[in-house]
Amino acid sequence: MKKILVTGHRGLIGRHLVPLLINLGYEVIGLDISDNSGDITRSEDICPAISDVIGVVHLAAVSRVVWGEQNPSLCWETNAVASLAILEQASKLTRKPWVLFASSREVYGEPELLPVSEEAPVCPVNIYGRAKAKMEQYAFEARDTGLNTAIVRLANVYGCIEDHEDRVLPAFCRNAAEGRPLRVDGFNHLFDFTHVDDTVRGIARIVAVLEANERYLPPIHLLPGMGTTLLEAAKIAVDAASSDSTIYAGPSRTYDVARFIGNPERAKRLLGWEATITPTEGICALVRAFKTNTSLIETV
Repeated sequence: MKKILVTGHRGLIGRHLVPLLINLGYEVIGLDISDNSGDITRSEDICPAISDVIGVVHLAAVSRVVWGEQNPSLCWETNAVASLAILEQASKLTRKPWVLFASSREVYGEPELLPVSEEAPVCPVNIYGRAKAKMEQYAFEARDTGLNTAIVRLANVYGCIEDHEDRVLPAFCRNAAEGRPLRVDGFNHLFDFTHVDDTVRGIARIVAVLEANERYLPPIHLLPGMGTTLLEAAKIAVDAASSDSTIYAGPSRTYDVARFIGNPERAKRLLGWEATITPTEGICALVRAFKTNTSLIETV
């Protein structure tokens, strides 16, 4: 059975990707600090994990912009330096695995034109985006050592009640389900929300392409290409919950990108992939999940 290493396998995307890969016939091993299976910043953890795999899906990261701002050195060490270490270890192996890197729409910074194509300038405005951009640079340079690398750029992935409770959509949906107020930090901030089920389905398509030995795959967006403002998202959540939750404005953060919609055409053309869950459908489903979870807790 072919073995794949998934770093960050206990994160939002990893928890949904691993079962899908197993169903597709792969053996999956994980590396994640949350369950003490390994730390990507430690070479002694990377070496045994990567030694006999056919490929690596590299998801592990300081995964939020706000965390990067709070601890920029850890963000750089984890998202940039540790990613380079994974590439260096992979390049030493006789049978070199392919390596798929999860990057972010944050590498574009505040784009001038929407929707954004993968050829748009990389111009990050925060430490998280700069570290992801450096990771991409390392990945492209590693192709000169014989590694087959690929970049997927993700945008505002959501869809699980076990996500971090203060991330924007989980926070909206939980508060709406519980009848609590929704704070919106920028009514007109516009994002391309992508459901985790669509995300992992797209990653699995990229894995299949890499397995078919497609080399020099260009960066690829996995996103619907649909813009939803934070105010619109909050209203969808409140309506879905049939809630009397109030919506109020909070202060925008100076280090956040305020507007992003991506162009999904490359994924459709190269992978035959497109998003199937609209933001409205996904937000409504997440509200229902929170309401069901709340009901179960109340009956215990």
